[in-house]
Amino acid sequence: MGIRAAIEQKIKTLEVYEDSALVIYKLKGKWETRDPKLVCYRRLVLDLIEEFDNITFHYLLREENQMADAIATLASMIEVNKLEDIKPIQISIYEIPAHCYSIEEAENDNRPWYQDILLYVKNHEYPDQATENDKRTLRRLAIDYVLDGEILYKKGK
Repeated sequence: MGIRAAIEQKIKTLEVYEDSALVIYKLKGKWETRDPKLVCYRRLVLDLIEEFDNITFHYLLREENQMADAIATLASMIEVNKLEDIKPIQISIYEIPAHCYSIEEAENDNRPWYQDILLYVKNHEYPDQATENDKRTLRRLAIDYVLDGEILYKKGK
């Protein structure tokens, strides 16, 4: 679909980045395509790329493709009216993790940010005003933490 969209836009030079080694290496001809369903798709793509003056395919590790995953997730969540102008998405890159910006000084009640997780891991207790959705979220978050004495640790690989 992306290649077809590029053709419709009359793009002549295209770089394709994909996090599926299967797709990229089969298109490049480095891997053989035997599955009859995939043979048809490969043939279709090879016919489509004839429209370009220059097209290259690059394999991108999934860990390096987080932005594309996020944009794809956002794209699947909206319904676009073709009669409307689509406003561009402003993307900012910060040198520190985004969660550092989400904590406001006014919210500081002298409790650590992880207080609710600690309370749940320690005693299986929820905050007083917690809704059912809050409780479900807290249980899901608490799975990633372990308590050693009085110290809460986040589990790692």
